[in-house]
Amino acid sequence: MYNGVINVYKEKGYTSHDVVARMRGILKQKKAGHTGTLDPDAEGVLPVCLGQGTKLCDMLTDKDKTYRTVLLLGRKTDTQDTSGQILEEREVPLSEEEIRKAILSFEGPYNQIPPMYSALKVNGRKLCDLARQGQVVERKARPVRIHSIEIEWMKLPRVGMTVSCSKGTYIRTLCCDIGEKLGCGGCMESLLRTATGGFRLEESRTLAQIEALERENRISEVVIPVDEVLGTYPALQMKGKEGDKLLHNGNPFYRDMAEYTIFPQDKTVLENKAASEHEIVSENQTAYEDKTASKNQTAWESLPFQKNQESEKGRKSQMLETKGMPVRVYDSSGQFIGIYRYREEKHWFQPQKIFAGG
Repeated sequence: MYNGVINVYKEKGYTSHDVVARMRGILKQKKAGHTGTLDPDAEGVLPVCLGQGTKLCDMLTDKDKTYRTVLLLGRKTDTQDTSGQILEEREVPLSEEEIRKAILSFEGPYNQIPPMYSALKVNGRKLCDLARQGQVVERKARPVRIHSIEIEWMKLPRVGMTVSCSKGTYIRTLCCDIGEKLGCGGCMESLLRTATGGFRLEESRTLAQIEALERENRISEVVIPVDEVLGTYPALQMKGKEGDKLLHNGNPFYRDMAEYTIFPQDKTVLENKAASEHEIVSENQTAYEDKTASKNQTAWESLPFQKNQESEKGRKSQMLETKGMPVRVYDSSGQFIGIYRYREEKHWFQPQKIFAGG
């Protein structure tokens, strides 16, 4: 059985569920899941978790995402994209500057009403199922954040954009809301997810490519180990067998039983993240970012707890303990065990999610 994550390129025509079903068939294992739904007409990055890696699904779903999209102004549809039924069409008598100003006004936090054609459930029923039956139900607006919008081109009535946003953001709805603000209506014409949780488009593989690798017994080349996926978290390694016993039994351990360490893959993971625009180093880690770092400084170099490891051990320990930051924990042989957090009142690290074992 494979344990880890494969960065799949979801092609048009597949649902996210279809991709997972195909992966189960290709790899001949049942334990698999995806980390965030993409519409059937959308393309791009869809990390698929395997084996013990399925425990990552909720962690990766929470990450920020980046999309390339085409906004079509002057058309309103029931699905908020061009696959739906046209409800209204209008002229777009607006200047490029007016359109640019309206689009960029959505940067920052905003309350977004989820679309009816979505997999969200109301009273146990999917909104999309209700929509297909002609029903429209009230949906509560949800807070989302648009980190940035980069307008790539304008060939009115179409606008090409790159959007970096928080989890739970519907790009279809963003396009519709922009159209409403401009007074001409709008919908999404295409969508490509280029990044999510450290997984990038250029490193993704199609189902056909993955199937070919499996036939050649080379699938391990694209399975990313769980601890590598979590490589932006600092790592602790047990000093001896006493700590190992606690780990293998799922127990907490005291801080003096372990030491901070750097594994070979960690620096590569962080440098790859630094190359991806709008990527944060890890969840809840804003306080650790060195905002004065030069643009060519790597993410690794901007993490204060990785600098001069031996001389700054006390400061690193204090940062981790007071902020409750997640850490990767390994036994003394280097086997990855799981994610722990420091409990200041107990003076120990407590398991949050265990990946070792069955």
